Amino acid sequence: MSEFWIMALGLGMAFQGALIIWVGGLPRTLTPGESPTAEEGTPAAAGIFWLEQYSFIGLTLLVVGIGFAIWGYIG
Repeated sequence: MSEFWIMALGLGMAFQGALIIWVGGLPRTLTPGESPTAEEGTPAAAGIFWLEQYSFIGLTLLVVGIGFAIWGYIG
């Protein structure tokens, strides 16, 4: 029974991560090309920082969620 819950948790995490990646895109440090820059301490720099963090959270949820879903399916 616990394998079902691990898989369900993993699918939920993967879905949430995919939604975040859809909205925020991949992290700028992992995509080719120029990354946006802004002067340090400005609201634009804070926005770039938080969008980058949001994207990393989405990528982490997606990868870990897929791992949990596979673990629950195999187990």
